[in-house]
Amino acid sequence: MLEVVQAEYVEGYKLKVSFSSGEKGVVDLTDALWGPVFAPLRNVTQFQQFYLSPVLHTIAWENEADFAPEYLRAKMLEQAQASVAMRHQ
Repeated sequence: MLEVVQAEYVEGYKLKVSFSSGEKGVVDLTDALWGPVFAPLRNVTQFQQFYLSPVLHTIAWENEADFAPEYLRAKMLEQAQASVAMRHQ
């Protein structure tokens, strides 16, 4: 089971995350903050109030918002590949 083992705030809506698989990197959640549960997190101060949930094994917020570790990993890898592709253009 994939778990987020460490997370730290970078800037804006970006977090540096480390996974139980050993993978780590930065994930930008700007475009993921939609819908009623994530709307409050568009306030950067609120977004920064995340914690690592010992139950869910991922990042979560007091308003019960969270992102599955698998989603965070996929988004991180997608963004890293897009960044590499842009550098090679």
